[in-house]
Amino acid sequence: MEHNRQFDPSYGIAVEIADGIRRLTAPNPGPFTFHGTNTYLIGTSKVAVLDPGPANEAHIDTILDACDGAAIEAILVSHTHMDHSPGAALLKRRTGAPVIGCGPYRMARDLGIGESNPMDASSDHAYAPDRQLGDGETASLSAANFQAIETPGHTDNHLCFAIEGSEILFSADHVMAWSTSIVAPPDGSMRAYMASLETLMGRSETTYLPGHGAEVRDAHGYMAELKAHRLKREASILSALGPTPAAIPDLVLRIYEGLDPVLRPAAALSVFAHLEDLAERGLVMAEPMTRLDALYRLPGR
Repeated sequence: MEHNRQFDPSYGIAVEIADGIRRLTAPNPGPFTFHGTNTYLIGTSKVAVLDPGPANEAHIDTILDACDGAAIEAILVSHTHMDHSPGAALLKRRTGAPVIGCGPYRMARDLGIGESNPMDASSDHAYAPDRQLGDGETASLSAANFQAIETPGHTDNHLCFAIEGSEILFSADHVMAWSTSIVAPPDGSMRAYMASLETLMGRSETTYLPGHGAEVRDAHGYMAELKAHRLKREASILSALGPTPAAIPDLVLRIYEGLDPVLRPAAALSVFAHLEDLAERGLVMAEPMTRLDALYRLPGR
């Protein structure tokens, strides 16, 4: 599938992208963050700040400058990755605004052998919301009513936020125009990710404002492409499995031709997420059991 990588981060500038909604991009570019994390300012006289980004005081200064004296009524947080949630504590300390949104970090499951998750360093274990929103619950603020939609997959505690009465949904890292979302166990789950795609495809919003990169237009058509892409990746994993049991690093080399070596740990976790799902469905066998260092083969081989 094709992604939209045309994006001007306009660092330090609050870019108006919809009526009453502005985007500030944090200066934290990287292979997993694209040009940086998008922070959204919603409202005028009173402002809701969604995903204040990393623990970067300069970015917090930029948020406060962009508010130009308007009170920050609440700080909304979609999930507990280090590029999204740590700024909430800094902003709360300087404004007193409550932190509302996802629950604290939680590991979806234990992989069983005590191995460290290469992505675990990206999780904000210190995050503590003043109010945790469950699926369908609403934060009624001056700027808008924000409905939380639980969308586990990228992380177990991932939330999207819909503005009630509009076509806009803040999709955080679940749906992005620049790239597919990273699904990395033990926090991420491919089965949960695919189910969350179905959840969003059943909703009416058509414009998504993501955690990185540009807006997603025709959201339903794009999500259909995301689903097809994941199913194609699943098929490529099944095709790569031969009569000899294979380890995940070998599968990564077979499937991701020309991949930057720095991205191989994330790719390995993505392949594992697929294999975990396939094993639960009985489509692959794991030896001795489903885990990151297991060998995988097709049933009956």
